[in-house]
Amino acid sequence: MKHSFVLVTYVLIFTFIGCKSAKKAFKRGDYEESVFRAAEKLRESPNSSSSADILKQAYPLAIQQNLDDIAKYQNSSEPFHWEPVVSAYDRLNKMYNALRRCPACERLITVRNFSNEERTARDQAAADRYEAGMKAMSNKTNRQMAREAYNHFEVCNSLVGGFRNVQPLLEESYDYASFKVVVEQVLVTSRMYQLSNEFFQNKINEFLNTNQRLNKFVRFYAPQEASSIKLKPDHIIKLEFDDFVVGQTLVQSNTEVVTSKDSVKVGEATVAGKKVPVYNKVTAKLTRTRKSVLSSGLLDMQIMNFNSKTVVTQEKFRGDFNWFCEWGNFNGDERALTADQKRICNARELNPPPPQQLFIEFSKPIYDRLTNKIRDYYKNY
Repeated sequence: MKHSFVLVTYVLIFTFIGCKSAKKAFKRGDYEESVFRAAEKLRESPNSSSSADILKQAYPLAIQQNLDDIAKYQNSSEPFHWEPVVSAYDRLNKMYNALRRCPACERLITVRNFSNEERTARDQAAADRYEAGMKAMSNKTNRQMAREAYNHFEVCNSLVGGFRNVQPLLEESYDYASFKVVVEQVLVTSRMYQLSNEFFQNKINEFLNTNQRLNKFVRFYAPQEASSIKLKPDHIIKLEFDDFVVGQTLVQSNTEVVTSKDSVKVGEATVAGKKVPVYNKVTAKLTRTRKSVLSSGLLDMQIMNFNSKTVVTQEKFRGDFNWFCEWGNFNGDERALTADQKRICNARELNPPPPQQLFIEFSKPIYDRLTNKIRDYYKNY
């Protein structure tokens, strides 16, 4: 009985809140929101008289408000004036769909469907955008005009998917509108090591594949792709590791005498014929050895204008990776050592990673800096 009372209380509270929200929306003139709120509450509580009253008042006003907007925009001389007409019909049909999901609502009001009107308005709006795109395409070799054409065709396609032959026009206008950048293979030159750039190159390829359009009109190509379509790019990005050190080793040893923090038992003594423990601090001679293997590299990035063969910008990106291991040994009393010193003495000298792995490690931060620079450089093209 107690649980039933609590449940009823919650239902009443939520119904009150819902009615209050619908009423508040109605008072501020947001009739559509008032309709949605009232319909939501009537689906949950079909006998809610307050929600029913609000719905019966708000729905005709919401209908008339949108029809007034439609009449105003249909008679406008503004370009693309059919698009706000589409928006108004879309709002009307969203109310229709919400109310059709509410049986109690349909018993209270006559629900109106504007699907045919919306379809007609969409065709008109799409036609306006299509004609604007075709007009801009008359000067498609002008990149800015091609971008305008693409934007018009994009809106046209969003209004009516596949309107006329808009899809190939989207592709054609984008081809003229886009700024094309070829990113060449990363070069690695080394007299000492036969190192592979496979990891770094794969990361660059992954970046290009996932960011082919860093902004709407910048497109990146791999050399093979550019060659296969006989592309004439705007920019070429050249990347080369022009300086790197792999496996520069430094070994450092340090010997010190360490003393235990507390006194420990070091033996026994006879006092008054009885053996008693003797406590004192103990020492040990500790030698710690640290081997560091430093690897670093410098990547040169040049962005070149394809037509003039001039460098438009150049930057170098440095990366470092320091691998190390520590080990040690001691002479003396082990109890003089701290837990960390014991761990060091139990460790053994390790071999560093092979040069190829070291190359990969120092190239990781270079990749991050390079891709951030490319994103930043082309974001406003």
